[in-house]
Formats: sequence, structure tokens, C-alpha cells
Amino acid sequence: MEVSGLTWTLTTLFVVGMLLFDFLFHARKPHTPGIRESALWSALYVSIALAFGLFVLATWGGHYATQYYAGYITELSLSVDNLFVFLIIMASFKVPRQSQQEVLLFGIVVSLVFRSALIFVGAGLINAFAWVFYIFGVILLVTAGSTLKEALSDDEEESENFFIRLVRRIFHTSDTYDGNKLFTRVDGRRVMTPMLLVMIAIGGTDVLFALDSIPAIFGLTQEVFLVFTAVVFSLMGLKQLFFLIDGLLDRLIYLSYGLAAILGFIAVKLILHALHQNNLPFINDGEQVKVIEITTQMSLIFIVGVLAITVASSLLSPRGRAMAIIRATEDLAERYLALPAEAPVEERTRINNQLAAKLGKMPQIPDHLKSELIENEQHYRDLVRRAHGQHEQYMARAAHRSR
Repeated sequence: MEVSGLTWTLTTLFVVGMLLFDFLFHARKPHTPGIRESALWSALYVSIALAFGLFVLATWGGHYATQYYAGYITELSLSVDNLFVFLIIMASFKVPRQSQQEVLLFGIVVSLVFRSALIFVGAGLINAFAWVFYIFGVILLVTAGSTLKEALSDDEEESENFFIRLVRRIFHTSDTYDGNKLFTRVDGRRVMTPMLLVMIAIGGTDVLFALDSIPAIFGLTQEVFLVFTAVVFSLMGLKQLFFLIDGLLDRLIYLSYGLAAILGFIAVKLILHALHQNNLPFINDGEQVKVIEITTQMSLIFIVGVLAITVASSLLSPRGRAMAIIRATEDLAERYLALPAEAPVEERTRINNQLAAKLGKMPQIPDHLKSELIENEQHYRDLVRRAHGQHEQYMARAAHRSR
């Protein structure tokens, strides 16, 4: 497969252009993407990746197009591992939702740079660093335990896992975020904000996952151009996929248990991979250990199975249905209060009607679930009352102007 310098240049410029477009017109604007917005962006990036496969088909033929699609699907599947670790990191650092896009974009850019370097160096060099999987596997096991502990406990003080407490102890960091700033001043001292720590954690996590995914795609194709583009397009859609799933998290009350199981599974997978590629002299005299290798197909089956059980139990249980109604009510009230003054009456009426419909379902929720799931009942009531009152005032002014 011969790829001209012009093709490499145009492809690289296209990737850089997409990243700049994402940053300037999407991620740079602090906001929380909804499910609809995330789905549209995810569909856009998947469409671009599939269209690029057609370009490969037209230029180099079906053989190389098949290799590209196989590599892209494999990388997209492996990115599921990244996704759930990202969810844990975001929750552990309590990243403000409106700042999560910028954090993820930074992590993805770091990963793109590192993975590109790995691709051009070649998969052979990666095997020399198999011991890294031991360390990452242990970290994931600790994180899985912390996640399970948090799910079983109502004490929010325990929400920070061991790794984060260790980082905070080593580095001087502020306790709170200062917008999107990486450094701030506390008592006259310049200290790091949690924003910088979470960027390092996201970027570092993705780098470690790259050590597993790059050899996998080299097993499907040895064409550097196809490896590069498959990796790039799978990563570019990762941020939107994160928000697509994250937009459903408030309704998935048992997801923490599923995430703990998935993290534990990934940890075991990485440790087994490290044993299979072992070169540490104090383990089996530096020889590879004959252990079962967990394939991508096995990983997908396990992850999908755990998620299916978690989602079904969350949405079908009385507690899950109650949480969905309460969260939807809060979201709709906040959306109405956030409307600009020039928002059309049709949009105001639509959101108000949706809010009224959700409030009509509140009597179906048992009192004990209301008291358990509504964290601050006074704040909840005030939020709904303000949204309802603002709509009545707007409609009254509109009626007065029409006379």
C-alpha cells in the first residue's frame, strides 16, 4: 500500500482541523451537553470514520478497506475500557459538568500524540514495557474496590479513592475548582487546582490503555497509515460517546456496582496480559507465564452483559423509576430558568408542559423514596416554584402586550 506525502499531509491537516473545530466551537464553550447533542456529535464522528473507509476502498481497494474497518471497530471496542475509567475519574475528582468537555479533549489530544509516536515506533518496542500492565492492573483493582465501597456507603467523604488521596498528599492542590484554571492562589501560595490533576489522570490513563490497543490493531494490519487513521477516528468520537453515556447516568442508580465489576474485570485482563508478556526476572525467571488471554470479544460480552443487567435493574426498579422522575423534574426546571429573555414562547410552553407532566407523576412516588432520593427538599421545591412562577409571569406579560 503506497501512501503519498500529500495524502499524509491532507489527512493530518483534516484531523487537526477537526480538533480545532471541536475546541473552538464546542468544548471551549462551558456547557453540559445533553443526550440529543451528544448523540448528534457521536453520529457525526462515526459517519466521518465510515466515509473515510469508503475513501480507502476507492483509492486502494477492498482488501485495505476491510483492514481499516476491522482496525477502527477494534479500536472503538477497546475504547469502551477507557470510557468507564473516565467515568470513574470524573466522578472521583468531582469535575464540574460544564468543564468536562475541555478535560476530555485535553486527554484525547495527549493520547493522540502518544499513540501516534507508538504507531511509528512500532509494536515490537511495546512488548518491552509489559510490566506497566501490572501497575495499572493494581491501580484499577484499588479503584474498583473504592467504587464498590462508595456504592455501599452514603458517606460522601469516602468518595475519593486511594490514588487521588495519594496525589493530593504529594502535590499542593486547592480543595475546589477555580473555573477552568490550572493554577490558583490559596493563602498567597500558587497551587495546582484539581483541574490540572484530572487532566493528568485522564491523559495518563489513556496513554496506558494505548499500550494495550496499539499492539491489537497491528495484529490486524501492518499498514501504518491505516493504523494511524483507525486510532485517530476512534479517539475523536470518544468524547462525544462519553457524554452520550454520561447523560444517562443520573437514571442508572445501580451503575456504580456495574462499574466496579467492569473495572475489576479490566484489571484482571491487564494483569493476565502482563503475565503473558512477562519479562520481569523475579516472575517465572523472566519467562512468559502461560495464562488465558481475555480477548476483545470476551471483554465486550462481559461489559455489555454487566451493563444490560445494571441498566435493566436501575430502570425497572421502583427506586430507579422514582429517580428518573425526580431528576427529569429538576433538569426541566433548571432548563426553563436558564432560558434567555428572547427565548420564543413555543419553547417556554414546551418545557413548562413537560415539567407539568413530570410533576403529575410525583404522587406515584412513595414518600420514603422521595425523602431518600431528594437530597435537599427545600431547594427542590424552590427550583420548581421559581420555574413555574417565571412561566406565569412571562405569559402574563405576553397577554398584556397582546391587548
